[in-house]
Amino acid sequence: MVARRCMQVLTDGRPCGAPPLRDERYCFAHHPDKAEEVAEARRLGGLRRRRERAVAGAYEFDGLGTVESIRRLVEIAALDALGLENSIARGRLLISAALAGAKLLEVGELEARLAVLEAAHEARDRADERAAFDDVA
Repeated sequence: MVARRCMQVLTDGRPCGAPPLRDERYCFAHHPDKAEEVAEARRLGGLRRRRERAVAGAYEFDGLGTVESIRRLVEIAALDALGLENSIARGRLLISAALAGAKLLEVGELEARLAVLEAAHEARDRADERAAFDDVA
């Protein structure tokens, strides 16, 4: 079974590669009748990226790539929840934030302990290499 591909040829000579719209030859991005919709989608995408950057800057949030970044997100959610009216949903959110925070503390502690062990192991390996070199010399 061969997958259908958009018939558009890109500026570098390669075919588009995206699947075409149903019963059409072109994908959404290259369909001649969809130019206005594509332009609006691009505009909205740009607005979203600008809004994401503004919100991330306001909350000092760098994404979910590190324990510290995830910890920051949990802190933001907990602080926002603390400002809400008392409710079952608020209580659940605070408990979830506390559980996530506890897990992050555990992970952070394990990372620190692992780093200490790795450093000790590396130092021992270097000492063993020096001792082996001294025995040969």
